[in-house]
Amino acid sequence: MSDTLGTDTADGRRPQGTPGAGDAATSVPPAPPRAAAHRRGRARTRLEIAVLSAPAVITFLAFVIFPVALAAYYGFYQWKGYGEPTDWVGLNNYELILTDPAFHDVLWHNGLILVLSLVIQGPLAIVLALLLNQRIRGRSVIRVLVFVPYIISEIIVGTGWSLMLQSDGAVNDLLHRIGLSSLEADWIADPDLAIWTLMAIITWKYIGFAVILMLAGLQSIPDEIFEAAQIDGASYWQIQRRITLPLLGPTIRIWAFLSIIGSLQLFDLVYIIWGQYVSGTAGTSTMAIYMLAQGRNAGNYGYGSAVAVVMFVISLVVALIYQRFVLRRDLRGAVTEGTV
Repeated sequence: MSDTLGTDTADGRRPQGTPGAGDAATSVPPAPPRAAAHRRGRARTRLEIAVLSAPAVITFLAFVIFPVALAAYYGFYQWKGYGEPTDWVGLNNYELILTDPAFHDVLWHNGLILVLSLVIQGPLAIVLALLLNQRIRGRSVIRVLVFVPYIISEIIVGTGWSLMLQSDGAVNDLLHRIGLSSLEADWIADPDLAIWTLMAIITWKYIGFAVILMLAGLQSIPDEIFEAAQIDGASYWQIQRRITLPLLGPTIRIWAFLSIIGSLQLFDLVYIIWGQYVSGTAGTSTMAIYMLAQGRNAGNYGYGSAVAVVMFVISLVVALIYQRFVLRRDLRGAVTEGTV
C-alpha cells in the first residue's frame, strides 16, 4: 500500500508540492489580533456615522445655530436692519423685553394657548382615535376628512376663517338663518371671545395630526393584550383606562411635546386672521407677533433680534425641562454606552 499524503517517498524525499506539518503552520498567515480588528471596526463605524450625518449637521449649523448666534449678536445693538450695527446698547434690549408689560401679555397668551391646546386637543384626539380604531363603516373616509385640515396651508385656513367669522360673515349668517340670532357675535374683535375663536381654529386645524399619531400608537399595541383582558372579564372602559392609555403614554407625551413647541412659536394663523394690531386688543397676540411689531415694523431690528433670542431661550428651556422630567422614561435605554 502507498503511504498516506504527507509521508516521504521511498528514497526519503518528500513529494513536490506536498505540504508537511511544519509547512502548513508557516504557510497560513497569522490572524490579526482581536483588539486591533475591533479598533478598526469602531473607526470605520465612526467614519460612516460622520459621513452620513455631515449633511444634516451642516444644515443644522447653517440654518439654526448660525441665525441664532447672529440674532444674539444683533440683539446687543440698536440696529435699523441695514449696514453694520454700530450703536451698541449691551443688554438694554433684553432688559426692555423682560420689563415690557406688552411682552408679559403676549407671554401670557402663549402660555394660555399652550395649556388650552393640551387640555382640548389631547382628550379629543384620544377619543377620536379610539372611535376610528374600531371596525366601522367608512372608517378610511373619516380618517381622511379628519386629517385634511392639517395639510391645508395656514394662509388658506386663516383667510377662510377670517372671512367666515366677520360680523357679516357666514357664521353669523348661519346662526341668523337657523333662528339663533342671539348667538351672533364679533368672533374676531371681542376680547372675551377671540381667544376661544383662536382655540377652535387651532383645534380644527391640528387635531388631525394628533389623531393620526394616536392611531399609530393604538395600532402598535398587540391585540392579544386586549383579548386576554376580555377573557379575564375586564370591561371596555377598564381596558382603555388600565391598558390602552398606559401603553399609549409614549405617543401622548411625544404629541404633547410637539404641541408645546408649536404653541410657543405660534404666528401664522394669528397674523393672518387678526393682524399685528387687532391681535393686541383682542387678546390673541403672541411672542412672534410682538417680535414682528416691535422689530421689523418699528424699524428696530436689533430689538426684534433680541426678542427672537428670548423666544429661542424660552422654547429651549421648556424643551429641556420636558425632556428631563417627562420624556426621561421614554428615552431611557434608547442610547446605550459602548455601542459606538
